[in-house]
Amino acid sequence: MPLLAPTAVAGKKRKRDNDSRTHSALPPPSDHGTPRAPPKPHLTQPYTTASEYESEEDDKSDGDEKMEGYLGSEEEQTIPREVDQLERDILSSRRNFNSIGTLLQYAEEEASQERVDFVAIIPLCRVFCRLMSQGNLAQSKTSSEKELIVTKWLQTMYDNFTRSLLGLLGNPEEETQNTALTLLMRLLKEEVGATKGLSDRAWKAGVFSELVFRLVTSKRSQAARDYFVERYVNVHDDVRFYTFQSLASILSRERDYDNGTAMASNTIAILSGIAHVPEDEDDLNDFFADVPPKKHPVKSLGAHKKHAQHAWVSLLQFGLDKAGKKCVLRLFTTRVVPWFNKPELLMDFLTDSYNVGGSTSLLALSGLFYLMQEKNLDYPSFYAKLYSLLDEGALHSKHRSRFFRLLETFMASTHLPAALVASFIKRLSRLALYAPPAGIVIVIPWVYNMLKAHPTCSFMVHREIRDPEVREEIDKEGLEDPFEMNEPDPMETGAIESSLWELQTLQAHYHPNVATLAKIISEQFTKRSYNLEDFLDHSYDGMVDAELRKELKKAPVGEYEIPKRIYTDEGNGLGQLGRLMENVGHI
Repeated sequence: MPLLAPTAVAGKKRKRDNDSRTHSALPPPSDHGTPRAPPKPHLTQPYTTASEYESEEDDKSDGDEKMEGYLGSEEEQTIPREVDQLERDILSSRRNFNSIGTLLQYAEEEASQERVDFVAIIPLCRVFCRLMSQGNLAQSKTSSEKELIVTKWLQTMYDNFTRSLLGLLGNPEEETQNTALTLLMRLLKEEVGATKGLSDRAWKAGVFSELVFRLVTSKRSQAARDYFVERYVNVHDDVRFYTFQSLASILSRERDYDNGTAMASNTIAILSGIAHVPEDEDDLNDFFADVPPKKHPVKSLGAHKKHAQHAWVSLLQFGLDKAGKKCVLRLFTTRVVPWFNKPELLMDFLTDSYNVGGSTSLLALSGLFYLMQEKNLDYPSFYAKLYSLLDEGALHSKHRSRFFRLLETFMASTHLPAALVASFIKRLSRLALYAPPAGIVIVIPWVYNMLKAHPTCSFMVHREIRDPEVREEIDKEGLEDPFEMNEPDPMETGAIESSLWELQTLQAHYHPNVATLAKIISEQFTKRSYNLEDFLDHSYDGMVDAELRKELKKAPVGEYEIPKRIYTDEGNGLGQLGRLMENVGHI
């Protein structure tokens, strides 16, 4: 963002004001004069963006160079001279610490405005960064009573400043949120550096814990959350480590929080955004603050996974609504399980979700199957519960593709009872009568594959009645299907005694592709099993696009003459179609 045009700043001397704000008055040691009342700020042009500030701070040395500010040329100066002079005075001598109160008043008034220009906020951030690097905010055992008073006052000023920055995380402007977050992280870096051997205290009890709490509880900090995860959590291993710690602590402490749904949703947004899971300890080499000692937990992969596991478990115990559960289940195998040293801790959550029914159960299937396969989880009556998921919504669900991938895996064993397999085949065939074309084209190849894998069920396709008396009775009275659609036990449905007349019915389906595909059941089973993946991504949009792209071999027949009447005749009475509609209305 380029520097903006210069802004004139009033140079008149201001009157002293004995009613100055409390936080601007430093309790004066013997070498301090009476603190001046802060003059009104002249806030004019924007200062800079987050990225520009970070670039400037990275270029500055941490040693003896004076923090001269981001001034630019005389023609392009964006910081009012008065604010810049206050910053220079503070950094030049301890005698001018009173000016921190003045600068803080500027910053607080600026933060309360609808548009935040960071004219005073960024210089004050530089001031506190320099004071922390010099040790002015840390109490020492050798400090005199007057020095302790000054230190406590500086800490109060610092707390007020960080509180203003945290408030900006809820600003409606995305750039304002990101800039405030950048300044808070810059202060954190100085806090960690100033505490030296006690760096954990800065992460757990300093500005970082307040920052994470604000990101988790605020409804208006979406931009800051995304920026925090993308710019810091996914980049720096120490930020990720302490983020896990802070989230677990917050969720355990705030279970009675008024707006728990929003807190859970924001926590999911942060945890699900963490894309990279370290594979070994050599991957833990990027640190935002100072490099920790060799045996520090931050450098331990086991410690990382332990805190990540604790954060996820705390979230699940916090209490999720239906939407939150679905979100976690979608990410289960990719973003949740890889962080767990003990995946069996998730068994209760998965079994509870699986018992809910509907789309939640469909989503829980993949996680449940993972635990059954990898951790030998024993789930009683698994196939009975799986069979119950085959309801009217199964073929209409947006999770249909995921469900059929898992269903194909579950039914692949050749040791399953024929009665069980027949129940699944029959139930899905019945549901296909009410399904959209995109769902039917999945069912038909799946049934074909099941019949190929389980030949004992193949006589369901063509059941010939050899008894002449029974055949004569059926010809006169018809045959009642012995299949019990409402029977919950797949071993007791009677499907093995039924036939797949539903698939023959689908051969007359209105959609030509469905009708053609259904005819494979009437042909000899010489074709190899279908690859189900070729049929999982069909949708109405895809079908319409395919029809529009199809080249017509023969032009369709159209009306050679546009009719003048539809329901009436020339004498204004009802025509043939009109009388037909009238009769329908009476019925």
